[in-house]
Amino acid sequence: MSWEKGININNVSTIICGSRVFLGVGAIKKMDFIAEQLKARGVDCVIVMTGKAAYATTGAWDYVTKALDGQGIRYVLYNKVQPNPETQQVDEAVNIGREAGAKAVISIGGGSPIDAGKSVAILLAYPGKTCQELYEMSFTPEKAVPNIAINLTHGTGTETNRFAVVTIPEKEYKPAIAYDCIYPLYSIDDPALMAGLPANQTRYVSIDAVNHVVEGATTILNNPFSVTLGREVMALVAKYLPAALKDPNDLTARYFLTYAALIAGTAFDNGLLHFTHALEHPLSGMKPELAHGLGLAILLPAVVKEAYPAVGAVLADLLSPIVPGLTGDAGEAAKASKGVRDWLDSVGVTERMGCIGFTKADIPRLVQLAFETPGLAGLIGCAPVNNDRAVVERIYTDSF
Repeated sequence: MSWEKGININNVSTIICGSRVFLGVGAIKKMDFIAEQLKARGVDCVIVMTGKAAYATTGAWDYVTKALDGQGIRYVLYNKVQPNPETQQVDEAVNIGREAGAKAVISIGGGSPIDAGKSVAILLAYPGKTCQELYEMSFTPEKAVPNIAINLTHGTGTETNRFAVVTIPEKEYKPAIAYDCIYPLYSIDDPALMAGLPANQTRYVSIDAVNHVVEGATTILNNPFSVTLGREVMALVAKYLPAALKDPNDLTARYFLTYAALIAGTAFDNGLLHFTHALEHPLSGMKPELAHGLGLAILLPAVVKEAYPAVGAVLADLLSPIVPGLTGDAGEAAKASKGVRDWLDSVGVTERMGCIGFTKADIPRLVQLAFETPGLAGLIGCAPVNNDRAVVERIYTDSF
C-alpha cells in the first residue's frame, strides 16, 4: 500500500510557498531586520493588531516597539481582537489605522489577530470598503498594505498562507477568504513565545494543524506536496503534543509543534480544505466562544469515516502515527474513525457535540450555514466523496 496511489497525476497542481518565515527560539529578534525592511519600503507608521494580553505577557511587544522606535516608525495599537474576530472589530481598527496614516500592519497573536490583521491590510488599501463587504465577497482584492505576522500559537498556519477568517455575527457567518495579496511579507515563529500556552489551547491549536493536513491531503485537489507535508505533520504532532502537555516549557516540543503547524499551513494552502473546516465554521459562527480546534476535533472522526472509502490509501499512511495498522481498504472506515477518536481521547479531548451546547435540533441550521456562508460551499465541493446536504447532516449527527 502506498499513498502515491491516491494522487491523480493528471491534476495539474500549483505549488505555493508564499511567505518568508523566521523559525526558531529567538526568532523574535528578527524584528530589527523587519523594521529595517519596512522603513526601506517607505513605511513610517504601522497599526499593530493583537488581543488583550498575550502580546505583552510573552514579551513580544517589547521587541516590536524597540525595533520600530529604532527605525523611527510610529505605531498605533489595537488590542481588542477577540477569538473568532468579528467584522466590526476589523472596521474599527481600519479607521484607527487610516487616521494614523498606517502603511503596514503587524499582527501579534494566534490565528485571530493575524487573520484580523490580514483583513485590515486589505481594507487599508481599499478606502470605502467594509469588512462585511470583504467577507461577503462583494469585491475581489488584488492589493494590500504589507502585513507582518508574529505568531503566538502552533496551529493555524495563517502566518504562512493566504487565508483569513472573520465572523459576520448578525448572520452567524464565519467565511474564509484566500487572496495572494495577504501573504505575510515576513512572519516570526518563535517557540519561546508559546511556552505559556495553556494546556487546552495547546491541544486545540495542534489539532487544528492535524485537521489542516487530513483535509489538505485528501481534497480533490490534493498533490504530492500536501501529502508529504501531511505525513510529517502527523508524525510530529503525535510525538510532541504529549511532551508539550507534560512540560509546557519544553522548547524542543514547542519548536516541532510550531514547525508542524507552519508546514501544515503550507499544505492546505496547496491542497485546500474540505468537510472538517467547512462544517466547523458554522459551529463557532453560532457559538463564537467555541475554540476552533475543539470544534474540529469533535467533527474529525465522523469526517474520516465519511472520506475513508474514497481516500483510504492516503489516510492510512497519513494516520499511521496515531492509528497504526490501517491498510487503506474501504471497509476500514469505522476502524479509522474510532482510532482517531481514541487518539483524541488520549490527548485529553473527549468532547462531543452535546458537550459544547448543541442539540440535534440545531442540525438543520448548521447544514444551512455550511452551504450558505460565503466560501464554505467551495470547500465542501473539494471533498473527495459525495458532498450533498445528506452527507453534511450525517457528519453532524455522527459527531454527537
